[in-house]
Amino acid sequence: MDHQSPKSWLSMSDDVSQSMPATPVTVAVRPSWRAGLLEYGPPTLLVISLLLLWEGLVWFFAIPDWLLPPPSRIVRTLFAGLPVLAGHMLATLTVTIPGFALALVAGFSLGIALDASPILRRAIYPLLVTSQTVPIVAIAPLLVVGFGFGLLPKVLVVALITFFPIVVNTIDGLQSADRDQRRLLEAMGASYWQLLRLLRLRAALPAIFTGIKVSITYSVIGAVLAEWIGASAGLGVYIARSLRAFRTDQVFVAALVTSLLTIALFTLVSLLERWIVFWKGER
Repeated sequence: MDHQSPKSWLSMSDDVSQSMPATPVTVAVRPSWRAGLLEYGPPTLLVISLLLLWEGLVWFFAIPDWLLPPPSRIVRTLFAGLPVLAGHMLATLTVTIPGFALALVAGFSLGIALDASPILRRAIYPLLVTSQTVPIVAIAPLLVVGFGFGLLPKVLVVALITFFPIVVNTIDGLQSADRDQRRLLEAMGASYWQLLRLLRLRAALPAIFTGIKVSITYSVIGAVLAEWIGASAGLGVYIARSLRAFRTDQVFVAALVTSLLTIALFTLVSLLERWIVFWKGER
């Protein structure tokens, strides 16, 4: 038997591969509109079906509007009351934004302080957790009694409701930095603040934004709760007046507007996160 060298076998395989026709590889690319339809189509159809069912049940059982208004009545009330709702929405945002800003600054600063001092963390962290077991409904009237019916007590209510997720996620995020990189910087003589600036803060940003997104969803609800206790304008005042007048359709309208405001603020924070934490989507 004639034994051929390895080079001859390699050359023969190259000749065979070159003589074989190349089979094109086709990759099915789903159009963007079809992907969006598959993602948002089912929940949209479910919501429309539930609204139609709601409308049909109210009409079939002749339920009075003061008990359960149909969606068509709620939509008419929404468009008819837009001028009045605009003023109440502005008043609610006037409470929401300062309260959330105060919670953001206080929560982020406290999270860094607790991370920098283990003794301080062991002393204060249990108190932070315990503070969340106290209902804000019991604290808000005390703030109104102490600070009056102005803007300050309502801002403090929003801050108390929203600052806890920011603190917790800041602490957890700062602990998530890569240990090897941290030990390398420590071996090079880096101080705590240098570690924070060069490594740990960047690693903590995704967790911090998670806490911010959780807090922003509570901020509008906190503002409505604060206005419910004592205010002259706002969605909380609008809800209280509607309940006293048995205008259930206006209550549903206020709930819808509150949800839309919350979704809008959440979307803004998500866009800001995508811009700042741009490397998150590359993993």
